[in-house]
Amino acid sequence: MNVLWLQSGGCGGCSMSLLCADTADFPGMLKAGGIELLWHPSLSLASGRELITLLEDCRDGRQKLDVLCVEGSLLRGPNGTGRFHLLAGTGVPMIDWVRGLAAVATHVVAVGSCAAWGGITATGPNVTEACGLQYDGDRPGGLLGAGFTARGGLPVINVAGCPTHPGWVVDTLMALAANLFGSEDLDPLNRPRFYADQLVHHGCTRNEYYEFKASAEKPSDLGCMMENMGCKGTQAHADCNTRLWNGEGSCTRGGYACISCTEPGFQDPGHPYHQTPKLAGIPIGLPTDMPKARFVALASLSKSATPKRVKSNATADHVVVAPAVKKTRLK
Repeated sequence: MNVLWLQSGGCGGCSMSLLCADTADFPGMLKAGGIELLWHPSLSLASGRELITLLEDCRDGRQKLDVLCVEGSLLRGPNGTGRFHLLAGTGVPMIDWVRGLAAVATHVVAVGSCAAWGGITATGPNVTEACGLQYDGDRPGGLLGAGFTARGGLPVINVAGCPTHPGWVVDTLMALAANLFGSEDLDPLNRPRFYADQLVHHGCTRNEYYEFKASAEKPSDLGCMMENMGCKGTQAHADCNTRLWNGEGSCTRGGYACISCTEPGFQDPGHPYHQTPKLAGIPIGLPTDMPKARFVALASLSKSATPKRVKSNATADHVVVAPAVKKTRLK
């Protein structure tokens, strides 16, 4: 399966993340999966005329293109011309190259939230007119249009994240190479369901604090960060706490609130990332599928039943009270 990787308006963080894939032989892993990386801006030696010839061959059908991966948002400015970002040596806007290559690719993959929705590059006034491949924020459309379907029959596959977990990218490419990826494997935002059907909340090491609504009050505290610290792990679609980063970490395990970076519009939440907006003392962003009345009732009962150990540890930066030692044999 031939893969061409282009980089548009972004920081390159998804490529950085990709290099942390769980393998000691990255090229060998791709080869074993039947994946041929035609070109990548950071991993390939080809440049200049050699690269331009490859792109022309892909666009014009002389080189088979199975998967077009795009990292970074598509810069349509100024005034829709795309001339804020010209592909070096061609004088042609990157958006025109992407349109032409997407039209002949069997599959098109947006790598990261910038390529999927516009992401960080589209924040604020968005003077570069940045957008995603098939979404402009949370609105279908983007560069390729809401009705775009690649030759393989799928819309743009949005491997969203800021950055993406290397496993999300590798597993998507491996599934495509094995012909094991279809429309039923995409969620409503066209993200791969193998990670988007999970919540960051699943597997979070702070879940005991969440259960008892024992909340952190400052960044170093051990408690749940949902109530006060802006954490959206109960709403964010990703498997970050069960598919750990670099085999051992996640944002919440590192003491940082989840900002829901796999979702469109995460870059402009309307409030500081480290604060939880509330209405009448109740967090506005409640857990997925949970009615507000039920959450309020649950929170009240949970707080009234919070063990002293949990309450004490929640607002400390280390375990102050250890779990009691007692017999646990069943009788």
